[in-house]
Amino acid sequence: FHPGSRPLLRQNGWVSTTAILDDQSVCGRGERLALALARENINSVFEGPSRARVEVDIFELQKDSQYETTDTMCQILPKGVVSVIGPASSPASGSTVSHICGEKEIPHVKIGPEETPKLPYLRFASVSLYPSNEDLSLAIGAILRSFSYPTASLICAKAECLLRLEELVRRFLISRETLSVRMLDESLDPTPLLKEIRDDKVATIIIDANASISYLILQKASELGMTSAFYKYILTTMDFPLLRLDDVVDDQSNIVGFSMFNSSHPFYLEFIRSLNLSWREGCELSPYPGPALSSALMFDAVHVVVGAVRELNRSQEIGVKSLSCTTPQIWQHGTSLMNYLRMVEYDGLTGRVEFNSKGQRTNYTLRILEKHHGGHKEIGIWYSNNTLAMNSTSLDINMSETLANKTLIVTTILENPYVMHKSNYQELQGNDRYQGFCVDMLRELSDMLKFSFRIKLVDDGLYGAPEPNGSWTGMVGELINRKADLAVAGFTITSEREKVIDFSKPFMSLGISILYRVHLGRKPGYFSFLDPFSPAVWLFMLLAYLAVSCVLFLAARLSPYEWYNPHPCLMGRKDMLENQYTLGNSLWFPVGGFMQQGSEIMPRALSTRCVSGVWWAFTLIIISSYTANLAAFLTVQRMEVPIESPDDLADQTNIQYGTIQGGSTMTFFMNSRYQTYQRMWNYMHSKQPSVFVKSTEEGIARVVNSKYAFLLESTMNEYHRRLNCNLTQIGGLLDTKGYGIGMPLGDMSGWPTLQPLTCMYNWYLLR
Repeated sequence: FHPGSRPLLRQNGWVSTTAILDDQSVCGRGERLALALARENINSVFEGPSRARVEVDIFELQKDSQYETTDTMCQILPKGVVSVIGPASSPASGSTVSHICGEKEIPHVKIGPEETPKLPYLRFASVSLYPSNEDLSLAIGAILRSFSYPTASLICAKAECLLRLEELVRRFLISRETLSVRMLDESLDPTPLLKEIRDDKVATIIIDANASISYLILQKASELGMTSAFYKYILTTMDFPLLRLDDVVDDQSNIVGFSMFNSSHPFYLEFIRSLNLSWREGCELSPYPGPALSSALMFDAVHVVVGAVRELNRSQEIGVKSLSCTTPQIWQHGTSLMNYLRMVEYDGLTGRVEFNSKGQRTNYTLRILEKHHGGHKEIGIWYSNNTLAMNSTSLDINMSETLANKTLIVTTILENPYVMHKSNYQELQGNDRYQGFCVDMLRELSDMLKFSFRIKLVDDGLYGAPEPNGSWTGMVGELINRKADLAVAGFTITSEREKVIDFSKPFMSLGISILYRVHLGRKPGYFSFLDPFSPAVWLFMLLAYLAVSCVLFLAARLSPYEWYNPHPCLMGRKDMLENQYTLGNSLWFPVGGFMQQGSEIMPRALSTRCVSGVWWAFTLIIISSYTANLAAFLTVQRMEVPIESPDDLADQTNIQYGTIQGGSTMTFFMNSRYQTYQRMWNYMHSKQPSVFVKSTEEGIARVVNSKYAFLLESTMNEYHRRLNCNLTQIGGLLDTKGYGIGMPLGDMSGWPTLQPLTCMYNWYLLR
């Protein structure tokens, strides 16, 4: 490069421009080499007596500082330049350069992202080869509309993100679709943000950050199991092709970004080869990742400036002028050159280069790339007139895809009557060893959807519960870690599990219930005939008997009709009268009536007949009630239940109670905010020895053999009560939920969507 300033362009054919570099990376972005390649390419093309040769002065910035940039510009102005190019990745410095160039009317060619907020330059304007923020928002919005994603989440690395993607946010507000915005903190740890997005089950994630931070976010997402086909990532960085995501992506990952490179340009292969050789010579890091966008924009910027200068030079004689930061002098040809820059039409390494009246790039394209193992592929093109043309891609859901000829690994757990071993299972192999409701249902589904399956018992024997470090045990953990494709069992659908895995529609509705043993009363004894009435009833009946006997005795004594002559024919005893209601007969007469056997004594007087009738009516009711209840009390064993509800269970400590370890019932009590359930959880969690059991069979055994109440699903409660008459259910259901088929969050085993399973499964249930 040739230092110093140059006189008039027409006299010696030199075009003097300046580039400001801010590349502080270890191996560099290749911007210095790109400038050299552009200079050589132009000098080799423009030959002859009227050729215009290019000189590029390079200044480097050590940091993004307005003070350092101002000092650099004060060094550039005295040299006399026709334009200033760059910097590529220093927003504050770029704004300072634009401001100073505007004051001196020197064209500024930008190759970096548009500054936010955008500063108004009233006297002069610049041109930008980098896509405008509005175009970037339109491109992202077009992709979202193309794939019909109503809900998205935006992760911002800087606070200017909302201004940068203002048009995208505005379109979400107009369409009333949901866009959640999350900002990285100073630690740049995306883990909390990603967990929030995962809990909200947002499938589309937009990452507005540079390439290095974007890689960090995707790496953390992979660790959290958020790179499955359920998630779709859209990156705003234009250095998307440089990202090496082989340790992040798999065959089902959906990571989309943009590229501006024009691979059909005649100089493209030579440009790549030169940068690759330079990388190998000066860098000991991993293989060459590819050309940075800033280097290609530098190459195009030099060609754009030279092209505009040549056109202006044809109409008038122009020359550079030494300027100073301390004087108000301006370059008199700056406005004319700026007008010619806006009229440039050039096919460069970054595609078509044209500018609108605002100096923004127009009539260009953005290639839409999707990451795969070992590289990426083009899946569409976005045109600057807001037209999107998409090719077939894994993001494009093909509803006609099926599970035909695929073998799915099904994790399950032994639980009667859902999945059981056959009696001769040791003599069998594979799926033939198992039987049960879930096994039959799985076979029906496989016949309908034409897939094969292999049943595998869960390694730790648990349904699945969260660990303190965020991981999951049991069948849930195997689905998250892709050790299984389906979980088919008595698998309860809970809100906690739905955050990390997907479920089908529930195939059975249920709730948590209390299982306890039937408490038998004493066996019938010699005096069991007294059981139909309580001792108090028997006592009052005795008192009534004595009272009636006394009343009958007195009434008979007082009534003249009860006195008669037993021997009226005997002359000697005509005046002798007798009364049949002696004290003994008065006591005997009620007994005969009570026993419904009658008596030889019959009342004569109206008073005694009334007393007798009342007694007979009383005994009729008593004997009827006694007879009806006696057989039941002698043949049916009375059940004595010491508890009748969860509140009774929580208010006592004599009867222990617990759930299956690591199951949904345990999770329900652990996360419940209801006071009674919180007390029950505190008791179960702190009780030693542990009241948790590893299986339903172990819980049933504890119920039968000890004072233990087992908390389990109502379906299992009903099943075991039918098998064992000594078991009973206490109270009603504590909650309402259902059993469902579990599967990894999003796509699984090549399924493009869960909808085929849901639709076919619902159809099977209806049938």
